[in-house]
Amino acid sequence: MAQASVKDPTATSILAAAKTSLAKESGVHVKVVTFAGKVDSTLIADIGRESGSEAYVSGNETFTITVTPTHAYLSGSATGLTKLMGLSSAEQKMIGKASMSMNKGTKEFTTFHSDMTSGAFAQLLPVAKGTTLLSKRDKATNGYQLTWTTKASTSAPKTTTVMIFSSGKATLPLKDMVNTSNSYSTTTFSKWGEVPKITIPTSTITYDKVFGIKG
Repeated sequence: MAQASVKDPTATSILAAAKTSLAKESGVHVKVVTFAGKVDSTLIADIGRESGSEAYVSGNETFTITVTPTHAYLSGSATGLTKLMGLSSAEQKMIGKASMSMNKGTKEFTTFHSDMTSGAFAQLLPVAKGTTLLSKRDKATNGYQLTWTTKASTSAPKTTTVMIFSSGKATLPLKDMVNTSNSYSTTTFSKWGEVPKITIPTSTITYDKVFGIKG
């Protein structure tokens, strides 16, 4: 049996061990399922050190983001690009069924790249203050269970989160469950250490052309 990486576990020691483990990882597969109202949503992401991708589906609203070390690409349905990504109808029509490409160095590239590469790993963890270790282990995985509450704000309701961490040699997130007064979401993490396989879109249109920026 693999030796546990956390001796005499507490919320603080588990999070510290998880931060160390995450720094060594080269990739992970993430699936987020959210139940809210009449339409459920699913997000599937593959996060690597320098490349990654995510695909979101909620009814007719869809979008896909792909990042490489040099470019980021965005595509999606008409409502996905306008309602979710904030593009105008004219900008969405310019993209059509293609993917908008953004070069390294632009603000848009930097945002997408940081959200879908190894820099995102540390963002998975809560702060130690206010986080509690539950006395019971997760039945399915024997993992540690940490819980915390985020207060309501003007734009978001109060949330209660339980995150499960592996109790083996590496302390890594396995599952995350978030409850609010009107929604519930489950995030599962798998394929830790697997470098994601990225498919670069073949039909593209540049960011500058979509937004009418002249070189």
